[in-house]
Amino acid sequence: MTVDEIVYRTDLPAPPDRPHSFEYFISIHNDTDCAVTIKGRKWVIRDDRDGVVAVEGDGVVGEMPTIEPGNKFSYNSRHILDHGWAVAEGSYIGIDANGRKVLTRIPKFKMTVPDE
Repeated sequence: MTVDEIVYRTDLPAPPDRPHSFEYFISIHNDTDCAVTIKGRKWVIRDDRDGVVAVEGDGVVGEMPTIEPGNKFSYNSRHILDHGWAVAEGSYIGIDANGRKVLTRIPKFKMTVPDE
């Protein structure tokens, strides 16, 4: 699993109370010897004001991709902030072709609003 890129985006719509958009690009790699289907995810996002948000859900960006051995599934999504910075981390939950649970950690990455 890699965080391929994090981009601060001023051209994406955002609500006035959270005007700072970050787009992130992620690849989930299957380094096992059998197919893995991603069934869900859990994110924990902490900000510079000690705020914590947990986000859980089925699949990834509306899909439950099956990743064959040696392949990867890449996607992009975004997060919006009102100020400062936030650190995101979490995990993907999958099931392999043999019915075993697979947990893949999402390493911490930081989104920092540029100086205003």
